[in-house]
Amino acid sequence: MRPLTERLGLPADRAPRILVVSAHPDDAEIGAGGTIARLVAERPDAVVTWVVLAAPEPARAAEAQTSASAMLGSVEQRIVIGGLRDGYLPYLGASAKDALAAHQEVDPDLVVGPRRDDLHQDHRLVAELVPQLFRRATILEYEIPKWDGDLGQANLYVPLSTAEAAAKVAHLMDAFPTQHSHDWYSPDTFLAGLRLRGIECRAPDGLAEAFVCRKLVV
Repeated sequence: MRPLTERLGLPADRAPRILVVSAHPDDAEIGAGGTIARLVAERPDAVVTWVVLAAPEPARAAEAQTSASAMLGSVEQRIVIGGLRDGYLPYLGASAKDALAAHQEVDPDLVVGPRRDDLHQDHRLVAELVPQLFRRATILEYEIPKWDGDLGQANLYVPLSTAEAAAKVAHLMDAFPTQHSHDWYSPDTFLAGLRLRGIECRAPDGLAEAFVCRKLVV
């Protein structure tokens, strides 16, 4: 099977530019941690910009910084942790758009961000901003389990091996101790999501991350 970066059309003749965008510190890791790990493992020459818009609390901001750095390892990286108010991004729309627009010069080949039909208002706003600002890029929209029960149909799947899934879950539990008080934040939650998506795409190890990709040029 061809490498994931090749199947997504990332350039082979230069370093691919990847933008990872989230509203909150753990969003991208929950929705796309295994996929991001695969991308940077396949292309250690990648240049990755990682943007978190709403991490106003020092502890959460520190978690976001440490987690993104650990996820990206030795690849060239720029991590930007913003301090917009959590839960209020739609009411801070201009500030959120300005914060994300500041990275247009990255001109990414691939953007990894939240789903446009996510029912969390912060996630949804970020998802709506991404195609406004990065019109050339391939955009993968990740999903995040939550109380709202908004997990819908996906059209792009990235199978994970058992080891990759275990590494993702271990990272989530280690990197974000401030979230352990939430009843949903558990290894069972994250593995259940991977297992259900793995069934849908008949993944070899029965585990996968799922995305919506609204436009893919092949």
